[in-house]
Amino acid sequence: MPALALDRSDITGLILAGGLGTRMGGVDKGLQQWSNHSLAWHALQRLQPQVNTVLVNANRHLQDYQELGVPVYPDALADFPGPLAGFLVGLQHASTPYVLTVPCDSPRFPLDLASRLAQALQDHQAEIAMVSAPETGPDGITTLRAQPVFCLLPVQLQASLQAFLASGQRKIDRWTAQHRTVLVPFNQAQDDAMAFANINTLAELNALAPPPSTP
Repeated sequence: MPALALDRSDITGLILAGGLGTRMGGVDKGLQQWSNHSLAWHALQRLQPQVNTVLVNANRHLQDYQELGVPVYPDALADFPGPLAGFLVGLQHASTPYVLTVPCDSPRFPLDLASRLAQALQDHQAEIAMVSAPETGPDGITTLRAQPVFCLLPVQLQASLQAFLASGQRKIDRWTAQHRTVLVPFNQAQDDAMAFANINTLAELNALAPPPSTP
């Protein structure tokens, strides 16, 4: 990777809202209301100040997503093949050298997400910078765990991803393992412990409090 300064002007943000919401009863997750707005709206508010421009990957209710005022693109692949299909959308339509992916169902992700991933990408001369965040297991032990839907990656990986998907594979970690990937820990004292909490059920949505500081 070139050792050039990387800032927000080099990054296209991508909100991943193309899933089926199976564990939420099949509803369109990104359009569910939380703190008086849709989850996709909250993602946009947190992501927009960090990047050059924002795209949305959605496969249903496209007109509703278009009301956010940013470009909306469905998967190019059929049958809801998963987040990597969304990654490919971002790499294909980005107007910048890099893409930062975030899911629509983690409305408290950090306001310094892009800058910290960009710094790690440069410091480690990596191809992909991926979030690693604390998670507490059933045993009560908290460990850092990769969060593969929070990635900063260059558009030049488009051909690699197309080939991977064309081979029938769908797992994010299997694809990222093919490239130099740095895990970036978000476990500092000032970090929000719920920053990467994702919403899988309506009960979780209703239970999630607003972030300590809202945009």
